[in-house]
Formats: sequence, structure tokens, C-alpha cells
Amino acid sequence: MSESRPPFPPFTPESAVVKVQAAEDAWNTRDPERVALAYTPDSIWRNRETLVRGRAEIVEFLTAKWEREQDYALRKSLWGFRGNRMAVRFQYEWHDDTGRWWRSYGNELWEFSETGLMSRREASINDVAITEAQRRIFGPRSGEEHGVDIPLW
Repeated sequence: MSESRPPFPPFTPESAVVKVQAAEDAWNTRDPERVALAYTPDSIWRNRETLVRGRAEIVEFLTAKWEREQDYALRKSLWGFRGNRMAVRFQYEWHDDTGRWWRSYGNELWEFSETGLMSRREASINDVAITEAQRRIFGPRSGEEHGVDIPLW
């Protein structure tokens, strides 16, 4: 039996939003093994300057990421889609091991297999230092917050 992860491409406006929220929810678990299952076994990534290939490297990358980016909390927003591809913008907040808080802004390009697994992910990310008082992302979204767009700044 082959793996699959609905919704499947080609996406509709409704199914694209569902896919983005599912990705946000999974990443907010900070569970590398769980997150990796949403990607094809041979998925390729560019995350900032790092190139990643396959689930084992995804797990290794995310494990190190969430050790470094403590109390990570993410928001994603659909930017656009066509066929089996999506553009997503995101923001997440985290602190380093010194207690310094950061907000990371980025854009991702996603490509999906016919089974709904992500086969390609390209992420460009910029970090901005913030004070703890400037934080606005506190853990996963509640159901009432699903579909609420994220502010630019």
C-alpha cells in the first residue's frame, strides 16, 4: 500500500487552505518523525542555505532546528496555488539558548506528488530580534484562529 496524505492535487481554494493548516499543525508539534511523514521518501528541500534530501535528513535537520529554536511556534498563510504547487508565507517565534527572542519571516514554495505528499520544499527565511513583550505567537492556533491571516509585521 502506498502512502498518501489528503487533500490531493490539483488543489482547490478550500483544499489548499486545509493543506496549509495541516502543515502548520504538524510543524507546531515539533515532532520531526511526524513532520517527515508528510514528505515523500526522496523529498528535497532548500531551507535557507541548507540542502536536505529524504526523510532521514529531514528528521536530522528538524531535530537540530528545534534544539536550537526553543519554544518554536509557527503561523502559515496560503499565498497562492496552481495544480500541485503552492506558495506559502509564514512567521514563527522562538528563543535561543541565551533567552533572546526572534521572529522569523519567510516564504516557501511547495510541490506535491499525486498522493498528497510534499516532494519539494524551498524556504527563504529572515530573522528579526524581538523582545519578549513583542511576541504575538504563543503555541499552536486554536480552532477559532484557523484561517486568520498573519500580519506583515
